[in-house]
Amino acid sequence: MAVNKKPKAENVFAGRVLAWFDQHGRHDLPWQKNRTPYRVWLAEVMLQQTQVATVMPYYQKFLGRFPDLSSLAKASLDEVLLLWAGLGYYSRARNLHRAAVVINQQHQGQFPGQFEAVLALPGIGRSTAGAILAQSLGQRHAILDGNVKRVLSRYFEIEGWYGKKAVQNLLWQKAEACTPEHRLADYTQAIMDLGATVCTRSSPDCESCPLLQDCSAYKNQRVTELPTPKPKKLLPVKAVRMLLLVNGKGETLLEKRPPTGIWGGLWSLPELALEEDLTQVCQQRWGYRVDSYQDQASLRHTFSHYHLDITPCRVDVTSVSAEVSEPEQQYWCDTSNYRKCALATPVANILQQYLK
Repeated sequence: MAVNKKPKAENVFAGRVLAWFDQHGRHDLPWQKNRTPYRVWLAEVMLQQTQVATVMPYYQKFLGRFPDLSSLAKASLDEVLLLWAGLGYYSRARNLHRAAVVINQQHQGQFPGQFEAVLALPGIGRSTAGAILAQSLGQRHAILDGNVKRVLSRYFEIEGWYGKKAVQNLLWQKAEACTPEHRLADYTQAIMDLGATVCTRSSPDCESCPLLQDCSAYKNQRVTELPTPKPKKLLPVKAVRMLLLVNGKGETLLEKRPPTGIWGGLWSLPELALEEDLTQVCQQRWGYRVDSYQDQASLRHTFSHYHLDITPCRVDVTSVSAEVSEPEQQYWCDTSNYRKCALATPVANILQQYLK
């Protein structure tokens, strides 16, 4: 006589998530159409720490300019950064470009289909590699982005900040166990959607959640406590003066930032410490005499590790030397051409406000 085995809790989990997805999930996202590893990879990188609504116009524009991996690999980093400008976390764009070049050179221009090969590419971690291969090729790989961590932390009532290795390992164990054998592309999208639209960080819609019946955090009234938040840390404040150097032609000097670090590879305004002698620096660094200058109202831009207080300073200058120290790293542009440069959002806002 056949014995009916009780389904494992993890199988019930996946089944409920998929049933919810069929009715309520997102099915018309651009990267869900004509799924290829390249298209999914681009989306997954853009979606790191960025919401779907923000990503969609960037994705469409980026894909229009770089429809395939070959076109991205052949592009200059400046072109890539220009299309990325405003999306933030610019190391993603630099890594995306580097990875395209690597794929072109080491994989004959074909996005690799093996997990370890994908994981070895610049800017791709375990969760991103799994998401790419699950969604584009239907391979069974667990994912663990921020949305999934939140769902699993609440469902299994997992305590502790998931920046800690032990908590991270436990979440990966649960993610692996809950990942089904079939419908991998749908499941991967489904659990991300569930975290993004129902099991949200604040004001989760528990009554609409397909996992409500077995959610341990809900049963024990701990939904608002979990996941355990990152320990708060007071962010330090740094201050800088950004110079709007304007010459006799009405042009403004832009400088290219170093290839790594904050705003790496983007064009920006020259910077000085607030205590530096503006007149002396302009003479020594650029060969320009300061005719007049005026500090503007400061603004604050917050990074993950510190606040940056920026004081824009309009500086009218006259050349006293035809030489510039690094011409390939400097660009005098008029008020319309700066829009053609890859700029960080606060720099673009300053230019827009003060160079009308």
